[in-house]
Amino acid sequence: MNDKETLIKMDMGALRGDVVTDDGILCLGIESSCDETSAAIVDSNRNVLAHIIYSQIPEHQKYGGVVPELAARAHILAIDMVIAQTLSAAGKTIDDIDVVAATAGPGLIGGVLVGWLAATGIAQSAGKPLVAVNHLEGHALVPRLHAAAADGSDLASGVPFPYLLMLASGGHCQILLVRGVGDYELIGQTLDDSAGEAFDKVAKMLGLDYPGGPVVDARAKNGNPHVFNFPRPLCDKPGCDFSFSGIKTAARTFLSRVDVPYSDTFINDFCASFQASVVDCITNRLEHAMRDARVRAASPQTLVVAGGVAKNSAIRTAMEELAASHNMTFAAPPMNLCTDNGAMIAWAGIENYREGNVVTEPIAPRPRWPLTELKRT
Repeated sequence: MNDKETLIKMDMGALRGDVVTDDGILCLGIESSCDETSAAIVDSNRNVLAHIIYSQIPEHQKYGGVVPELAARAHILAIDMVIAQTLSAAGKTIDDIDVVAATAGPGLIGGVLVGWLAATGIAQSAGKPLVAVNHLEGHALVPRLHAAAADGSDLASGVPFPYLLMLASGGHCQILLVRGVGDYELIGQTLDDSAGEAFDKVAKMLGLDYPGGPVVDARAKNGNPHVFNFPRPLCDKPGCDFSFSGIKTAARTFLSRVDVPYSDTFINDFCASFQASVVDCITNRLEHAMRDARVRAASPQTLVVAGGVAKNSAIRTAMEELAASHNMTFAAPPMNLCTDNGAMIAWAGIENYREGNVVTEPIAPRPRWPLTELKRT
């Protein structure tokens, strides 16, 4: 692993602040659901004591997407080193940890198994409580660990329940009413591709680097969003569901009529036009969600975006403006907590541990695990 240690990112200073030493809960969180092996130690006072991410992007970049078998093998090679370095960076031993949490799904099952078995082994050998975290709940709850308001100020106490959440990543795109830990109501979801998948595939069509979302966002800033007329699927329909496959198909059709190589101006305008259509679809569906009877009855005061796509600057700006128009607070995790990470799993572990949601018998990790199945009566 020595040749890969340069890919380790220690992600402490921006989040740690003044660590509070009290009798609070200290959680080791482990994430391995896709192409990043990550571990973090977080306490119940919202301090991130240590956070390490091993990124597999170089391994998958040549293929333009994640190769599940390569991802699983990379997790196996990295998991012990990442956990050991996280404990060392926090100045802790496993004896100091109160609870161990790990992603148990959804995700690429090979990778999920690596992290889950590591967490199970640690918890059993050290006699620690174990929490099985739904990866999507990690994204959904991380704004309660650290989030910033529209004016850039830190929401030190996290986002209060209930809130309206746009959860968008490479594999998921959902609008959820978050009532509490394990209590999610699905308001709308994609009927085909996710927004993140659409970004990555369009970037690949253009010959841009992987992952495509950040590259498209960067190129769009220098482009004209009115050059190409992309469709806005479902925006003239009732309801809150998304569809992005038509936008992707339109992109392929446009590009089939243009000779390669594409000029920088063409790529910038294409990215800007494509991104504008995605943003319009998201804001339209969220506007409908805000008028949904279930949402109105719950009266959430905060509009939140989370997941990898939450790093997109245009989406954040559009949602900020939408929230302001409805007298709601807009909040989003800091950029380094948008993509998959161990800190969100550790925090979800703490929130579930407080609710008594610990593993008491063997469980099977799941490649699919809808958030709505977490509801507890």
